Amino acid sequence: MGFDALFSAGYEIVAGGSFLYLLAGVLLGLCFGVIPGLGGTTALALLIPVTYNMDPLAAMYLAGGVMGATSFGGSITAILLNTPGTAPNAATTFDGYPLAQQGKAGLAIGASAAASALGGLIGLFTLLLFIPLAKQIVLSFGPSEFFLLTVLGLTAIAVSVRGKLLRGLIAGCVGLIFAFVGADAISGELRFTGGVGYLWDGIPLVPTLTGMFAISQMIELALKGGSVADAEATPGSMKVTGVWAGVKSVFTHWPVLLRGSFIGTIIGAIPGLGGTVASFLAYSSTVQTDKDPDSYGKGNIKGVIAPEAANNAKDGGSLIPTIAFGIPGSAETALFLGILVLHGIDPGPAILLYHEREIYGLIVALTLSAVGASLLGLLLSRYLILITKVDVGVVVPVVVAISLTGVYVLDGRMADVILTLVMGVIGYLMIRFDYPRLTLVIALVLGETAEKSLHQVQLISDNQVLAYMFDRPISVILIVATVLTFLLPMVRQVMARRKMSPM
Repeated sequence: MGFDALFSAGYEIVAGGSFLYLLAGVLLGLCFGVIPGLGGTTALALLIPVTYNMDPLAAMYLAGGVMGATSFGGSITAILLNTPGTAPNAATTFDGYPLAQQGKAGLAIGASAAASALGGLIGLFTLLLFIPLAKQIVLSFGPSEFFLLTVLGLTAIAVSVRGKLLRGLIAGCVGLIFAFVGADAISGELRFTGGVGYLWDGIPLVPTLTGMFAISQMIELALKGGSVADAEATPGSMKVTGVWAGVKSVFTHWPVLLRGSFIGTIIGAIPGLGGTVASFLAYSSTVQTDKDPDSYGKGNIKGVIAPEAANNAKDGGSLIPTIAFGIPGSAETALFLGILVLHGIDPGPAILLYHEREIYGLIVALTLSAVGASLLGLLLSRYLILITKVDVGVVVPVVVAISLTGVYVLDGRMADVILTLVMGVIGYLMIRFDYPRLTLVIALVLGETAEKSLHQVQLISDNQVLAYMFDRPISVILIVATVLTFLLPMVRQVMARRKMSPM
């Protein structure tokens, strides 16, 4: 199970200075998690240029600290102010905020901290068990399987949000168009550059990710105005007492913890679904299986435990497709892939086969950050909440300045800054008109891999691509899975209409 690599990564934390990177990531993740609208995607987008001159393992620790901490940070404002720090924390508000109104904010925060830490540990243990199996799966894949896998991943992400199939497909097509800009990977022919030399090597990933997630979010906050937190929130709603009773409640309701963690791990492993689906599904399943479902929404502690366990467990699950096949399972892991690319680590099977040290380093970082974030959050919760009172007129300029400076310092090109701003505007328009940004970004990440794999299949099969694919069992399975995934929303609509139609 790679225990040698795991222990080696853990030893580097104790013996070296990597612990400081991990701690910095946890603190940054907590702060960005507390501020609604920012979250892990914005934090990781800011970190991409910062990690440029860092050792790959140190970068993994920094990114892992952020990924493991933002989920719990977002639960603090969800409980105290009824304002989820990140989208997955919205399910926590259903029972967390009523508990805070009853003077039991500490109980809810304690339960959230323990559930987040234990849920993260369960999800990462599942990932650790999967890695040896993933290596065997990767070795059985050829160019046709990798091409079909990228198509399946894009299809799954496009259809993952109900009611947005067409918008998801449009966003994915735009991402593929961006991926095809520059020199052809096989022939070297220039495409879609418009005579601009900057685009000969393609559209750079780092400025694109920074603009899509950091700058676009700042534009939205700037137009919203005011402070992040609800102006009606009273200082009394920020009191934190009875924390340890909340921690004990997680162990009392351990079946809820296990069910939420299991749901989070499974949902996280499906590209495009992510923490929001995982936390809401965990909450709804807990309500449906409880003997007293009417108590939920009124301050039931199990309504806090289930979504928070699922929210952190999804991090381990989302890394399964990321490290095994190079298909990001969430927006955070898409940005994590950006950090890998920056350090010369190509997404796909090479990550598992040639960069085991970095992968196990990330596992250690996520494990420690899941626990560390909960401990620090419990100690700093009453101070972290004050961040949400800062006017966006202060938050926006600081984040934008850091983002653009980091992008410029990366290669010293003003064109990168311009591209970041352009992508920020595009990202904001996608938010405004409800188009999924994740689909576009993942299509950009996977586009080159898909094109290269398709060219390889054409060469191997002498342009008999379909015949070649249908002769390979795994390829057939992936084709069937892609078709079924694409048809799933249509089947749902038909079934819904039949239920609504009179008998």
